[in-house]
Amino acid sequence: MGTESKESRPAKPERPATFYVVRDDILPEALVKTLQVKDLLARGLAATVHEATEQVGLSRSAYYKYRDGIFPLSRFERERIVTISIDLEHRSGVLSRVLSMVAAYEGNVLTIHQTIPLQGVANVVLTVETGAEPEALDALVAGVRSADGVRKAVVIGQG
Repeated sequence: MGTESKESRPAKPERPATFYVVRDDILPEALVKTLQVKDLLARGLAATVHEATEQVGLSRSAYYKYRDGIFPLSRFERERIVTISIDLEHRSGVLSRVLSMVAAYEGNVLTIHQTIPLQGVANVVLTVETGAEPEALDALVAGVRSADGVRKAVVIGQG
């Protein structure tokens, strides 16, 4: 008849979560402050939720309301791991220049594997964290290819 209790209604099927990437300057202030509270707690700059919410000027109830629904885009998600095979002339400073170039493009070297030079050329395989934008990777590889002493540079894997 129209007076069903909540218990007798069928449960709504749970839908999968949908995620969005949104600039922080268009988020409501409470969401931005919730992220600030989470950051203070994660970095140990506040010992308790109460202390952290007071520091950013957010009520604890607002923090608890939003904390499980908003997350910062982590460094890992913003970066890409790429493996580059590079043929280098066997001359002093060539590898050093390549590594400096990786750093100049804000890459972080994770692993280096170098073969013994044969006929004046050594192969170096670098695994590097780079920016997630394809342009950052393209610029890095183009820069390495153009470095003095580099014969060849090829991306052999990325993820």
